Amino acid sequence: MSSSTGPATPPKAAPPEIALAAGHTGHTGHTGHADGYQPARTLPLRVELARQVKRRRTLVMGAVLALLPFVLVAAFAIGGQPEGRDGRVTLMDTATASAANFAATCLFVSAGFLLVIPVALFCGDTVASEANWSSLRYLLAAPVPRARLLWSKLVVALGLSLGAMALLPVVALGVGAVAYGWGPLDIPTGGALPSGTAAQRLLVVIAYIFVSQLVTAGLAFWLSTKTDNPLGAVGGAVFLTIVGNVLDAVTALGHWRDFLPAHWQFAWADLFQAQPEWSGMVQGASVSVAYAVVLFALAFRGFARKDVVS
Repeated sequence: MSSSTGPATPPKAAPPEIALAAGHTGHTGHTGHADGYQPARTLPLRVELARQVKRRRTLVMGAVLALLPFVLVAAFAIGGQPEGRDGRVTLMDTATASAANFAATCLFVSAGFLLVIPVALFCGDTVASEANWSSLRYLLAAPVPRARLLWSKLVVALGLSLGAMALLPVVALGVGAVAYGWGPLDIPTGGALPSGTAAQRLLVVIAYIFVSQLVTAGLAFWLSTKTDNPLGAVGGAVFLTIVGNVLDAVTALGHWRDFLPAHWQFAWADLFQAQPEWSGMVQGASVSVAYAVVLFALAFRGFARKDVVS
């Protein structure tokens, strides 16, 4: 016995929200992506910057750096004016001569370790924290291309690191102007630099310190793509930076120390003389950039092949 089933009912189209969740937004181009999808516009820098600036660790790090000049002024007020020892006059001994001297001293006392921390923090926490919060896979499913995600996070992290390095001398100039007055920068070996020239030299110093810290940034960023523990990435970068400083102190290594970024971290002090010396800064920048390029390349290459499950 046969039965008539009638004309077939066409299947209903999926609701728009289901289609979007499944990745179907209508017509697709020859690339397989939906119309209007542009990988270069995913995770805009302004969005990532706003997210990172509002985080507590960014605000705390900024407060610590802004507080350092006040601590030094208080220390000089309690301990008295710095004086040269054994007939030698250093940058520290001229700290209270003017605002420019005070800003240069703040950079001198912080470049070896304190300024390492924000670089390691901003670059080491950026990817690992997303994995730790289990939000990394959702960013990639947005869909944000992996290279675009790393690029956005790296640019913002480096921008925050540069901002941290600029914040310290800017605050120091203001505090120093109030405490010691505005004037030329006294050179430890004798003579002085006019205020305008001193300001230009300080800008170059900030740029050089930033470049010299690219090795720490590369270490932290690479470790951040390898682990889900932000503290491990940040701590690992700081630890390896300290190891580099320790190795540089081993004079038995001789010329091998020239290949250590730490060996050139204070080469910018050659700017604070009548005729600046650039050779040490050029060598230091070359070594730092070379290491950083390799480390950033390892981060992008490893993350492109990583199985992201968190």
